[in-house]
Parts: sequence; C-alpha cells; structure tokens
Amino acid sequence: MTGFSDSAQAMSLVGFTTVATITLLLCVMTGPDSDDLDEFYTGYSSLSPMRNGLAIAGDYISAATVLGTGGVIALWGYDGVVLALSTALSLMLLMFLLAEPLRNAGRFTMGDALARRMPGRGVRIAACVVTLAALLPLMLVQLAGTGQLLAFVLGFSGDSLKTGCVIGLGVLMISYAAIGGMKGTALIQILKIVMLLGSGGVVAVLILNRFDWDPGALFDTAAERSGVGSAFLRSGLQFESGPHPGLDMISSQLAVVLGGACLPHVTMRMYTASSAPQVRRSMSWAVSSVVLFVLVITVVGFGATALIGREVIAQADPQGNTAYLLASRAAFGADVSTAETLLFTTVTTAIFLTLLASVAGMILACANSLAHDVFAARVQEMSERREMMLARVSALAVGVPAIALATLVQHRSLQPLVTLSFCLGASAIAPALVYSLFWRRYTRTGLLCTLIGGSLVVLLLMPGTNLVSGSPVSAFPEADFNWFPFTTTGLVSIPAGFLLGWLGTVASGKRKSEEQRRQYEAVEGWILAGAVRREN
Repeated sequence: MTGFSDSAQAMSLVGFTTVATITLLLCVMTGPDSDDLDEFYTGYSSLSPMRNGLAIAGDYISAATVLGTGGVIALWGYDGVVLALSTALSLMLLMFLLAEPLRNAGRFTMGDALARRMPGRGVRIAACVVTLAALLPLMLVQLAGTGQLLAFVLGFSGDSLKTGCVIGLGVLMISYAAIGGMKGTALIQILKIVMLLGSGGVVAVLILNRFDWDPGALFDTAAERSGVGSAFLRSGLQFESGPHPGLDMISSQLAVVLGGACLPHVTMRMYTASSAPQVRRSMSWAVSSVVLFVLVITVVGFGATALIGREVIAQADPQGNTAYLLASRAAFGADVSTAETLLFTTVTTAIFLTLLASVAGMILACANSLAHDVFAARVQEMSERREMMLARVSALAVGVPAIALATLVQHRSLQPLVTLSFCLGASAIAPALVYSLFWRRYTRTGLLCTLIGGSLVVLLLMPGTNLVSGSPVSAFPEADFNWFPFTTTGLVSIPAGFLLGWLGTVASGKRKSEEQRRQYEAVEGWILAGAVRREN
C-alpha cells in the first residue's frame, strides 16, 4: 500500500529506535535535581534566545500541523496555504501582543499569569481545567497519529500493532516530561525543529528542481492533477460544500490565529526566558523558523499533488495526512539511491520526533498546571521536593488516560479534536489573557465567565459541526446530527468568550471593578514593561 522498499522501512525503523534512545538519554542527562523546582518548570531560564526560540517553534509546530497542514494544501490548494499563513500569523500575534506581558506576569504556568491580579484557588483551578481541556484533544491526535505513521511507513496494518505503538510511545513521552522537565523537553524540541526544517528544506529543493525552479509550473501542474482545475488555486474549495463557505473560512482562520497563539504548551515557553528582551529575541527566532516551515510545507504540499495526484493522496488518507510523506518519496523520482533512502528516513524520523516532542511538551504543560495550580496552591508552604514529585506524578496522571483514549479514537477522523483545541484556545484562553493583561477593570467573575463560559460554548457547538457527523470524512460518518452551519465554532464562540468576560465584569458591580482597577495599577508597570512601580 505504501510502495516503500524494504530497505527504506528497515532504515526508518532503525532511525525511530535511535531517536527514541538518544532523546531519552538527553532527558536523563539534563533532568533537574529532585528538589529543584525552578529547573523543572523553567530550566533556570538558561536557554539562549536562539535555543529558546527554536524550542518555542518546536512546541508550536506539532505533528498535526506538519501532517494536517500539508494534507490540506495537497487536497485543497489555496485554502491550505491560507491555513499555513494563519499559523505563522498566530505566532506573530503572540510575539507582538502577549509574549512580554506573559513573561512579566507569570512564573511557571498560565494560572500564575491570571492569578497575579486575581489570586485564589478558583482562578487557578479554572485555568488548569481549561489547560487540560485544550491540550488533551491535541495529545490524542498526536498519539493516535503515531500508530498510523508507523503503520504507513513500516507497512503493517494490524490493529493490535498500532495499539501497541500508541501505548509504547505514550509511555516514552510520559518519561520525557517526568524526567527531563522543561530543559529536557526543550532540547528535544530543538532537535526536532532542526531535523524537520533541514529534511523538509531538502525535499522542497528536490521538488522545485523537478519543475526547473519555476513555482508557477509547480502550481499549474498541481492544479491540473487536482481534478478541479483552476479552483485549486482559488479560495473556498475546502468549504464549498457548506452553506456559507466564505464565513466558514473566516471562522476557521480566526480559530487558528487566536487559538494557536494562546495554547498553554506554547505560552509556558515564555517563562523560560530570563527577561523581556530575551523573550523578544526568542520570539524572533521562533517566528523566523515558523515562516521557513510555512514555505517548506507549501512547496511540499503542492508537490504532493503535482507529482502524485489529488486522487491518490485522498485514497491513501481522506484527510491527506500522508501527503507529506508521499511527496517526500515522490521527490526522488523512480530511481532511488541509498542516499535518497537515507534522506527519506531522515524525513520520517523527523516526523516521528515531532510526534514525540509535541506530546511530551503538552504533557509537561498539563502536569505543571495540575501540580502547581491545583495541588501546590492548596497546601501552604509546600516543599519544592514534594511539588516536584507531584509534577512527575501528574505527568503520569495526565498521560495514562491520554494513551487509553488515543487507542479508542485512532480509527476515527481526528480533525474534530484538532479543531476543538484551537477553538478552546481562541474562545476561552485568548479572551482571558487579553482581558487579564490589558483591561484594568476586569474582575474575577469576568475571568471565570470567560474561561468557563467560552469553553462551554465551544463544547456545545462542536458536536453539531460537519467534522463530527454528516460527512464521509467526519468522525462519525454513519451518523448525521450536523446542525451547526460552520466547520469550526470560532465565528460564534470567540465573540461569545469576549462578551461573557465583559458581562461577568459588568455584573460584578462598580465597586469590584474599581478594586480590580486599583490592583491592576499596582502591577501594571511590571506586567506591561517589567518595571517596578515606585510609590511617592
């Protein structure tokens, strides 16, 4: 089914095993001391701007982004390019609007940043719950994708083998988070992004070389082999089956731009910088890396359609998740040398490492929030050694259910889970961070309404989308309870999240708002500029 030679499969297996062994050793060697909390949560903020920026880019570019975005470009052309550009725009939004205030307001977790103005267990618990709700679906996608990736590359199809891969690699990812902490996972993210951009860049060069370095010829050939002609190079193809394709596209882009910038495993990297200037320099490296990735994935995605054809890609995977691998293989042509087999092995290993690193970072973010915001906040004067142990146990508590759920959803379409995470980030976390960092009169009631209300709106609307039912490529194609007219909830849930925060603040009354204004003014200089306020 895959068309990959035995030698390529054997080399890929060797590459996977080697990467897993090396990265686990890195985690053990760089892991924090048993009683050093700052090292576990932030790695002592010891990473240089370049390394921290690469780690941020590594956290941001997940396997769902690599495989999913490449598939959307290969199947839907222009709409996929817009999605890739929205991914880069999202990180730029984080860089220019939220990065420095987050670094100044927080210490270890998103709960720290929110609780600087509004201390209390209720705020921290709500932040933890939303963190888990936003990241758990993405973890399931990565874990389930691991089994599919290994099955596709190595050529096996047994469900028991896929399940075994999910369980075994899930255990490895928990180990990364529990043993390596922030510094260990950062090193894995750096290795991942270097391998991903390096191997992807070579594949993109090979594809352009096949078309005499003429991007126009690449795009025209892709349009011809797409089966839809010039529509492949125009907007709206992905959403044309819906009742409101234009609005549907806007809704999807809003979810990606606002949600991607605010997901907790990305924002936690802001706390690993030693100062605000370091954050700015780190984000410059991160944005540059993501922009380069967008260029690479665009060429590879169009190359997949031009070299293989849209129909073949859809037959291999209706969601197009194998397009990146198929394009990498097709870029070498009919005669594949040992060097080209080695390069293809590097590509598959880079994607495998992307899966490992992405889930490890998400498990770490959830474990940190669970240990620091829920358990440590409940006990006064908890020792650092005990909180460290709680964080490691929390990694296990988060990872085991994620592995179990991933084995259950691995045979379903995973697109609704990706969309759910981004919609929660855009509808609950983004409004909460923007209001908390910049609105003086924002109250605790408003914050809880934003986090809880925004999440509930997404969870109520998401089952009604055509990603869940009513479509041959939905999660439940045999059912049809599709009633919501858009693919994502963003067009409704994002305004609802901001509105609920405003209504909650207004309902708190003028006295509470005035108290919050005074409390905010006491820390405003520090949050926005890192300056300590001086009393007259």
